[in-house]
Amino acid sequence: MRALPVGDDALLVEVSSGEEAQALHTELLRRRAEGTLSVREIVPAARTVLLDGLADPARLASELTTSEVPPVPRRARAAVELPVRYDGPDLADVAAHWGVSPREVARIHAGTEFSVAFCGFAPGFGYLTGLPQRYDVPRRATPRTAVPAGAVALAGPYTGVYPRSSPGGWQLIGTTDSVLWDHTRVPAALLSPGTRVRFVPVGSS
Repeated sequence: MRALPVGDDALLVEVSSGEEAQALHTELLRRRAEGTLSVREIVPAARTVLLDGLADPARLASELTTSEVPPVPRRARAAVELPVRYDGPDLADVAAHWGVSPREVARIHAGTEFSVAFCGFAPGFGYLTGLPQRYDVPRRATPRTAVPAGAVALAGPYTGVYPRSSPGGWQLIGTTDSVLWDHTRVPAALLSPGTRVRFVPVGSS
């Protein structure tokens, strides 16, 4: 673990894996909730956690780099279920990359429980982990200029759902009608770091 100062009152903590970043994020949220950590923002990413609004970043940096972070406890909260039609235009390509049939891609993906590692790219977009490393897939060589809202996609070790139409280079394997971002909803984002997610097949696939 390495802690780097960012400005006068922020700290960027680097770790070696996504799992460690999730564990650190969970531990920092716990400390803030119990009142032992005063911080304005805690923002996880793939292998970092940013803390903004610290009174004494140097003291916290010293503490974190010499302490053990416990693993993420299993949440009692039920997983968010997203209905999905496995009808994406890249489903056959993903199946070929995995060495299975398109139907088997749907079975493997829907049989996995995911966790939101971090959010970014667009409001409501979560980077979901859970698939074994052997199912990593490359991004498309040529990104699409417009990916429709609700597209369920894969890239590297992540699954994601596009909350709105936007350019993108992920492999599209399905479609959901779930609304990932709604500014009239509290909270606006359906998914947040640490949320458990399951995809539930609907229709034909």
